[in-house]
Formats: sequence, C-alpha cells, structure tokens
Amino acid sequence: MVIAAPASGHGKTTVAAGLMAALSSRGLTVSGHKVGPDFIDPSYHALATGLPARNLDPFLQGEDRVVPLLLHGARTADLAVIEGVMGMFDGALGTEGYASTAHLARLVDAPVVLVVDAGAASRSVAAVVHGFAHYDPRVRLAGVILNKLGSQRHEDEIREALSPTGIPVLGALRRTEHIHAPSRHLGLVPVAERVDEARRFLPRLASWVAEGVDLAAVERVARTAPPLHGTPWEPAAEVTRAGRGAVVAAAAGQAFTFRYTETVELLAAAGVEVVDVDPLHAEALPDGCAGLYFGGGFPEVHADELAANAALRQEVAAAVRRGMPVVAECAGLLYLCRELDGLPMVGALEATARMTQRGALGYRRATAEADNLVATAGQRVTGHEFHRTELNPGSGPDPAWHWEGRREGFASPSLHASYLHVHWAGYPGLAQRFAAKVHDGL
Repeated sequence: MVIAAPASGHGKTTVAAGLMAALSSRGLTVSGHKVGPDFIDPSYHALATGLPARNLDPFLQGEDRVVPLLLHGARTADLAVIEGVMGMFDGALGTEGYASTAHLARLVDAPVVLVVDAGAASRSVAAVVHGFAHYDPRVRLAGVILNKLGSQRHEDEIREALSPTGIPVLGALRRTEHIHAPSRHLGLVPVAERVDEARRFLPRLASWVAEGVDLAAVERVARTAPPLHGTPWEPAAEVTRAGRGAVVAAAAGQAFTFRYTETVELLAAAGVEVVDVDPLHAEALPDGCAGLYFGGGFPEVHADELAANAALRQEVAAAVRRGMPVVAECAGLLYLCRELDGLPMVGALEATARMTQRGALGYRRATAEADNLVATAGQRVTGHEFHRTELNPGSGPDPAWHWEGRREGFASPSLHASYLHVHWAGYPGLAQRFAAKVHDGL
C-alpha cells in the first residue's frame, strides 16, 4: 500500500514508519519503500522493518524498473509500505505529475492511504479527502488516517463529515509532543546520527500508531492490491562479474548517510566487496583497498571532525594521486575539495566549498561530455541534486556532467566527482565501468 498526503508536513514519514514498526510487531515481515530520491526517510524505514532501505522513482530508474525493484525489495516481505513524496499529485515540474506518489501508485496498482493533518480544520477535511479521491480516477484512495487531532469531539466532527464520501477512516491519531523526530536544513536528521535515540523512539512511535490506527483494517486494505506481474530485479542480470577480490571503501558513519542500497548490490554482483569506512574516525583505508565510493550526507555538519582526521584525509589524497578509482557524489565531492567552510578537507580537487542560504534541489537530465570513470561521452542520465553548498570553481577542466548549460563536477579516467546523485539501478553501466576499473587496478 501507498502512504500519501495532501502536502508535505502532514506526517507521512511519522505515520509510515510507525505503521511499519507496528505491523512488524504483529509478526509481519514488512518492507519499506520511499517514492523519490529521499535518503533520510528510508533510514527510518530500515530501522522500523529491519530490511534495507529502498527507493522507487520512475524518473531516476525508469517506469519499467519500478515493479521489478519493488518485487526485489519486498521478496521476503508479507507486506510492502510505500511512503509517498510531497503532496500526492506533486511530481517533476512541468510533467503533469510524473514521478509523483500518484504516478507510482498507478505503476504498482496499489491502494492509497491518505494521511491528513487535521490540526487546523474539522469538516473541511472531508472536502480535501473528497477532492483527492476523485481528482484522478486511476488512483484508488482506500482510506484516510487523521493526524494531529485535538479531542474526541474534533475526531467525531470529522468522521461525521467524512461519512458521505464513503472513504473509511483507518486511524485517528492525537496530537502529542512525545512523537517528534528532529529536522534541519535538508529534512529529518538521519538515523545514523541519532541511532540510540531513534531506537528508543521507535517503540513509542509503534505504540502511538497501534493505539490510533486499526491495523487489521490497514492489512485488509493492503491485501486488496492485485498481484504484480513482473520479474524481480536481479543485480547479477544487470552487470557481469568483472573479477574477484576487489575491495572498495565506501564512506559511512554520521557524515555520509546517503547511499542507494542497489548501488552496493550492483557492485557486489560485479565482484566488488564494499567495506564501510567512517571518515570521522577511521585512521586508514581497509587492507587491499582498490577503489573509493563517497556518497552523500552532511559533511558540513561534521566538518570539524572530518578536518581533524588528518591521517585519513592524507591517505585518501595519496590514493587519488595514484589513480585509484574514486566516485564521489555530493558530500563526497565536498570531502575531496581543498576546504569546506574554511576547514581543510582531502585536497584532491582544486576547489573550495562553502555553505549557502540558497538550496539546489530538483531532478536533472545530464550528459557526459567525455569518457570518464563511470560514463561514456554523450551518455545521458537522469539524476537528482540536493544540497545547500557551492563550489569555487564549480567544475574542473573536464566536468563530470553538463545540464541546462551548466558544466558541473570533476572527471577523469580514474575520478568522477559531482553534485549529481544517479540511481545506479537505472544506469547499471555506471557500476559496471567503475567495477571494471577497480579490478584493472588490482
């Protein structure tokens, strides 16, 4: 089933993660999925379900891969909960809702449960629900969960107003100060930065949802989803084994929390062992390291600690100089710069980075200007940009990509550093080229 909302801020993530945890506590194996390129919300899904975080995105992966990726991620599960993005019909700008929650729900033919913040309304909630139920007849709105209710009278008033719509109320959640996840400039604080607190928070969240939501009714709604026709996505069918025994160090820990699960699965299928390394604390790269993968995250929040770990910064710089294959996305790009907000970083790129008040957020269609570590000249990809930093200069002599007249990032036969996040399940050739280069260096 799909968990949607009229807009951001209605409580989708809280309710979705709470449902995953509550349903799991009933003995079900639940898989969590997020519509869109979000890396943070899936970290809460993984904590709630015990299964890897998964994203579903027609723009990044292609429509034809959505069902296979869902089947892949949910192959061991009894029930899949798919958390939507923004408002239910909000997708890529100028595309009439492409990659929206509604679009995803149509692709997987799943019932939708609408989470509505009722904190500042009563009977008007019925008008909102009625509109969402009928705006697109291809989307099946199967129920509503009322959030941030103030009292029993408040709930009764909304239930009475909703009755003529025929949309069942599956849950009514009271406003509470005890259910809150901290946030900052790019959304919620990832689980990796508050693991102990998040683990203590999860049982409270599950109890809150279980008390206010008819979980049996939610299960019945999920069971109305018809069988999905397709073949589960298989990493080994997307890439060939380039060799054996290669080790790639992947940035992890509190500063580097953005990584698609399928990226690691593709590299493993290509014969690469991915070993997590925390740049905040690790003093050295792992033995036998033949490649580096630095994904996204929040290096700006942890810049002091990254700068203080001079031993690892120097080893990474030396590895880049030797031509070790390196992929760096967004946070990884910042880490490879000479400095971030005036603090020393790796220094492998002739650029400095700083935080800004202005954010860069959105889907991108990018093209590689020349052959490089992961892409071939003229190759086109779809990706996502999500940060509040800027580089000076913004690209090297050989940029990683260009889009909308902008040359961006740094690229060479052994390096690919860019703000752009590309979902490698949509472009497995990127993983194949990287793995081949890693094995060539052994």
